[in-house]
Amino acid sequence: MNKPFQVQFIGATGTVTGSKYLVTYDRHRLLIDCGLFQGIKNVRKRNWAELPFPADQIDAVLLTHAHIDHSGFLPALMRRGFHGPVYSSKATHMLCKVLLPDAGYLQEEDARYANKKKFSKHEPAEPLYTEEDARKVLKQFKDIERGEVLHLPGGMTATFTPTGHILGACAIRLEYQGKSITFSGDVGRCNDAIMYPPEPLQETDYLVVESTYGDRLHKEMDAEEAIADVINRTVKRGGIVLMPAFAVGRAQLILHYIQRLRDQQRIPNIPVFLNSPMAIRATNIFFDLHEQHKLTEEDCARMDDMTIYVKTTEESIELMSRKEPCVIISASGMASGGRVLHHLKALVGSPRNSVLFLGYQAQGTRGASLINGAEAIKIHGEYHSVQAEIANLDALSSHGDYREICNWLKQMPGHPRKVFITHGEAGAADCMRQHLKQAFGWEAEVPEYLDTVEL
Repeated sequence: MNKPFQVQFIGATGTVTGSKYLVTYDRHRLLIDCGLFQGIKNVRKRNWAELPFPADQIDAVLLTHAHIDHSGFLPALMRRGFHGPVYSSKATHMLCKVLLPDAGYLQEEDARYANKKKFSKHEPAEPLYTEEDARKVLKQFKDIERGEVLHLPGGMTATFTPTGHILGACAIRLEYQGKSITFSGDVGRCNDAIMYPPEPLQETDYLVVESTYGDRLHKEMDAEEAIADVINRTVKRGGIVLMPAFAVGRAQLILHYIQRLRDQQRIPNIPVFLNSPMAIRATNIFFDLHEQHKLTEEDCARMDDMTIYVKTTEESIELMSRKEPCVIISASGMASGGRVLHHLKALVGSPRNSVLFLGYQAQGTRGASLINGAEAIKIHGEYHSVQAEIANLDALSSHGDYREICNWLKQMPGHPRKVFITHGEAGAADCMRQHLKQAFGWEAEVPEYLDTVEL
């Protein structure tokens, strides 16, 4: 007799953050991804909500990739009683060593700042987890090689297939008692400037697929030309270009583009600062893992020579007082936290300056507010008038659009019995459902928060 095989959608439903899928089979429980909710307050509050399962009864967590919206809840899960293994690719493990302690540090910093300025409703404000919590959960990681069959408790197996997007990103295929389900994670671009395209999936009975760009196509554009235009306009005004960038993937991509523009003398030879300890460490990992991306050692060496790394708090404060033209790349990419907030406060009030966002901005983030024309932005409890030029290179996204994802899925043998569409705003997810129905005739649905399905 077949034993229960269920999936509950705990995150990435109606939003692009908080990815968590609880897989229950027989007496066992797995989590696919364990991400933080980000964006609007009602979504972020889910990070503090009671979990719909006992954390100490999770056998293992399997990560598709390292981004915080897929990995960032792990230390909180450990605090609540999870002490099992965390399986991921080697590159994902390496990046989590950077991302998770940084996330814990930022949680502590935000709580300290909130207590100092007394703008939190909680007295005292507490972090969701600490940097020390993050370092502890890293001891639970175990690396999985591509092509390796991972044997899990109770007869479940898992395999990881690279999907581009960022270093180490993989889809995860589970198989149990002859039934299979594949979780796409985040799917990369077919023609990314630095990452290889996603590899074809194996045949699967069920598919969980992302839909970040399920309702639109990336604009055809010359990214280098667009970046050059913003830099040149800003330098002509005597201003500074601030680029909020995700520490993993986007920061390395933008450094590559700027390095090429400088080599071609299409922009002035102004200083380029990378002001994010996390992005600096991620860039060093990127330089080390040549086999996982398209850039050569020479490309990486030129990027390294060009970049001024801002490592200490003192150096960051000194950079805040700079008035001469330069480019500052700082995390986070949606201006939701980190050093970029201090630069925003310093720069957004002057029409000389520019803020150039580098991809998708989730609803409720400061990035979304700014690119949608906000006249003032709230940072650390105070409003700041927006006078700077605001731009967004949406086409720089590391997510495939719906056409790219459909073309990727065409390479998969067979067809799934059913597709579950997640990791998209509500409209984007429903559009993705329609695209899959039109392209393949597949049965697809958009799960809601905490929905459970029997496989």
